[in-house]
Amino acid sequence: MKKPQIVILGAGPAGVGAAWQLVKQGRADVTVLEQRDDVGGNAGSFGLAGMQVDYGSHRLHPACDPKILNDLRELIGEDLLDRPRHGRIRLQGRWIHFPLKPQDLVLRLPASFSAGVALDAISKFIPRKSNRNGHETFTSVLEKGLGSTICRDFYFPYAEKIWGLSPEKLSATQAHRRVSAGSLGKMARKIVSKVPGFKTPGAGKFFYPRMGYGQISRSIAEEAKKLGADIRLGSTVNRIELGDRHKVTFEREGSMETVDADHVWSTIPLTVLAKVIEPAAVDVIEASKQISYRAMVLIYLVLDQAQWTPFDAHYFPEADIKLTRLSEPKNYSASREPIGKTVLCGELPCSVNDVIWNASDEDLASLVRESLARCGLPIQVPDSQVVTKRLPFAYPIYREGYEVPFGIQDDWADSLERVLTFGRQGLFAHDNTHHALAMAYGAVDCLRDSGEFDTPRWSEYRAEFTKHVVED
Repeated sequence: MKKPQIVILGAGPAGVGAAWQLVKQGRADVTVLEQRDDVGGNAGSFGLAGMQVDYGSHRLHPACDPKILNDLRELIGEDLLDRPRHGRIRLQGRWIHFPLKPQDLVLRLPASFSAGVALDAISKFIPRKSNRNGHETFTSVLEKGLGSTICRDFYFPYAEKIWGLSPEKLSATQAHRRVSAGSLGKMARKIVSKVPGFKTPGAGKFFYPRMGYGQISRSIAEEAKKLGADIRLGSTVNRIELGDRHKVTFEREGSMETVDADHVWSTIPLTVLAKVIEPAAVDVIEASKQISYRAMVLIYLVLDQAQWTPFDAHYFPEADIKLTRLSEPKNYSASREPIGKTVLCGELPCSVNDVIWNASDEDLASLVRESLARCGLPIQVPDSQVVTKRLPFAYPIYREGYEVPFGIQDDWADSLERVLTFGRQGLFAHDNTHHALAMAYGAVDCLRDSGEFDTPRWSEYRAEFTKHVVED
């Protein structure tokens, strides 16, 4: 029986993961179209000053499905390192280890913060009137689970910096899917899991490739190509004509090309897919205008010193510090090369074409330096190089009421014959890499030997995907 031809849009972890499994299992002939000149998407890496640096801070978490993790270990081998978490977060002017360590509860937390958390915990035993209309929001979910102190001093200001909206304007979905420790009980269990004698497997650790986080997607893509997948970089999709065989038209190296497909699997943003599908669905395109993403500017400073701090990442929830996070890539992989140089990567959420997005490299570098100086972490050496990267689709924004326009788009995508959307961007999900790979594996599992796609089975997977909670 002739294998179906599947065209996959996007070469992030979900796209290359699906391509790899399809050709590995001999289920289909695969073509992957990727707009950038490398695979990995926002989970990719690039070379800078003799190092591989990532598009922000990324980790492969121990929560990864065991089968997927075993596949990656076989593929990447000894380059997949087992690393300890070693970050810190600034809270009321103090630096606290992140994830929180048991000793921090006694020695590091500000007294007013600890007292507030204790009172919040006690108040949970006091009966209260329930919300009369039963409507949940980001604010109500977190205040109920964590109490007002943690929300006021950490989650709410951090949320506003990341998503650009006050917490009251965010959907409850944002809390359920983005905050893994959504209650004081869960937070306590996470802390206890690091105590000797109570440690759980993987607590306080993560996996990281020796050559940068993008090595995961590159290794997958290289293996997929060896097995016959056709991965075309620098390819921008312009039009998808649906028919007995779908026709996907894309621009590559200044020329227009077309490839036929029995199935189109899309991992690109759903809002973008709606604009390239023909015949066009006007109501869906209108709905897509009500769906938005938070953009991100990444500022890389190359410093002529071996190491800036021993911490892999710094988190800045305080409203007066514009950065949300700063990472030092060498500390993720424990690399000593190149000698005498390191790179800092500052993360600055914004909107496309706002003041931050359009700022010069020099102004952005100054912003990073000023932010760190305000935190008592001044950079003592000049930067020998400044590089910026701009990500237009960094985080989905779950505004209050987003479910309605998203539902219109999602229902439309489900109605398309032999078209599948999945992955972080395709399902408008703020997920980790291991979640994106789980979606890829699930999609491949639904492709039958006959070449038909098992839609009921995919619905079961979709229900599981809604339970994904982001690991910080």
